[in-house]
Amino acid sequence: MSDKPMRKGITTGTCAAAAAKAAIMAWLGQELAAVEVVSPQGVTLVVPIAESHATAAGGKGWVIKDAGDDPDITNGVKIAVEVIITEQPEIIIKAGEGVGTVTKPGLAVEVGQPAVNPGPRTMITRAVADCLPAGKGAVVTVSVPGGEALAARTLNPVLGIVGGISIIGTTGIVEPMSEEAFKNSLVPQISVVQALGYDEIVFAPGKIGQDIAINRYGLPAAAVIQTSNFIGHMLENAVKYGMKRVLLFGHLGKIVKVSAGIFHTHNRMADARLETLAAYAALGGAPQAAIEEILSATTTEAAMPIIEHYQLHGVYQLLAERASARAARYVFGDLTVGTVIVTLKGEILGLDQTAREIGGHLGWNVPIK
Repeated sequence: MSDKPMRKGITTGTCAAAAAKAAIMAWLGQELAAVEVVSPQGVTLVVPIAESHATAAGGKGWVIKDAGDDPDITNGVKIAVEVIITEQPEIIIKAGEGVGTVTKPGLAVEVGQPAVNPGPRTMITRAVADCLPAGKGAVVTVSVPGGEALAARTLNPVLGIVGGISIIGTTGIVEPMSEEAFKNSLVPQISVVQALGYDEIVFAPGKIGQDIAINRYGLPAAAVIQTSNFIGHMLENAVKYGMKRVLLFGHLGKIVKVSAGIFHTHNRMADARLETLAAYAALGGAPQAAIEEILSATTTEAAMPIIEHYQLHGVYQLLAERASARAARYVFGDLTVGTVIVTLKGEILGLDQTAREIGGHLGWNVPIK
């Protein structure tokens, strides 16, 4: 295994700032191979320019995004900027092809504005101001050809950013993706739900659970978000954003881990799915043969026919109740939690009374008993 340091990259914000500066320098008669831009923290970054040229009204420039060793979805894409020079001494940033527009409150950018985050806005504005002649202004249009298709593979549709990707980057530099960075990328979903006026939220570990919650059970799409494996992290942030009640909605394979007090559910961190299922089945009176069969199963889906055979259906409600209790305890009682356990096909295996109450309040189509 190599101990070679992972190579850093540059953010889309850095690319846009550099392309904007190159466009203006081309208008001024200098087509540069690289330009310097300054990060929000004051660090000077040298960025290669793929191409730049003057136009009748200003200039164009573009940069090829280099994410370093980070598995970034935008690595290798073109970040293009067109600058139109104006006589009004202000700098206006617009979204071109493939750059999204914000349509929901709760993000760092206001509704109706281009999805260019504050860090990149600062970098672009400074880069443009550094080379504009005195008394001149600029309209800066940032484009990402193919950005709308890329955005479908990000959280942008969930966050209400339509039409393309976001131009992001708080430091201007891409650190190779850490788990912490990915966890933090999930949190803005909660702020959007909060800004839409909800104090109840539905946590689904993955896309399948999210789709089932919305399409099959009628839970409001605006309140259903993905947690990935980071259920504990998202519970903590639900408290931070003022949520009062959380509905955990997911497949048995994930929820059973929460029942055991496991809040990072990646299988490399912790498993114990079958052990937990077997333990609660035993608590429900399962014979030793059933316990042995459950422990011999390869997946929780494979264990379901065993539970069916031995008529141990009550274990699912017990697991739901236990998951809710462990989740509430995880945040020291600052949230009321209900849990729904489903199969991959969307059938409800078990749920607790709190889940019925939260779901009913959110308008789902499961009868409240």
